[in-house]
Amino acid sequence: MRRRYVPNIPEPLRTAAALRAVRALHQKKNREAEQAFLVQGAKLVAELLASGWPVLSLHAVESVAHRYPADRLTIWPQHELDRMGTLESGNQVVAVAAMPQAREVEAPGPDEFVLALDGVSDPGNMGTLLRIADWFGVRRVLCSVDCVDEFNPKAVQASMGSLFRVAVHRCELAKELDRLRAQGASLYLASMEGRDVLETPLRRPSVLIMGSESHGPSAAVRALAAEVIAIPRAGGAESLNVAMAASAFCMEFLRQARTA
Repeated sequence: MRRRYVPNIPEPLRTAAALRAVRALHQKKNREAEQAFLVQGAKLVAELLASGWPVLSLHAVESVAHRYPADRLTIWPQHELDRMGTLESGNQVVAVAAMPQAREVEAPGPDEFVLALDGVSDPGNMGTLLRIADWFGVRRVLCSVDCVDEFNPKAVQASMGSLFRVAVHRCELAKELDRLRAQGASLYLASMEGRDVLETPLRRPSVLIMGSESHGPSAAVRALAAEVIAIPRAGGAESLNVAMAASAFCMEFLRQARTA
């Protein structure tokens, strides 16, 4: 049985061991072992508390301690809180949140639009993609097993709270996409050699597949023979990064859904 992460023991609460326990969550192997991750800064912690997501502990400086539930709170001096988190300095609050339990991917709803990420490796891009999904009303994102950890501190920061509203499913992506297609979803693969998305009827339910920033989609995903779509280029830029491209595609999926 996996032990529950309890950073506030032994007594007294503010100890070197407690500090090390929270700092350990900087590393993926410790996040996975403890099934817990860090949320940093007043805005993101407020998003976390408002979301109803399970919060295991809170750590704050004395000047802001009154804003947070006392039963889960430990007060630290500023220099210790700076050591606890990954932000450079001046952080006032750090939360330890529980990772959600993994769930099976459900069949697509009749008008649903799903985002699928294949090998996205940059944590900043991962967080931004979740933020984009949230903006455009995408309720779930599929991630291949080699995608960067969505609970990486940089990904959590870049998501700006969207991590708490968008369900992330880590899976064998090609297999899951094939299953969703069998259940009625149309698959669209983003690639520069594809058909102009502005001239492509986008059928729902649909899944938009975004590949790795460096290598594009994997061979297994390409073998699915999804419909390949591209963003039209009018200028001289060589390419768009994965988050920029996803935003442009999501805009067109939303536009077509509204005008259907």
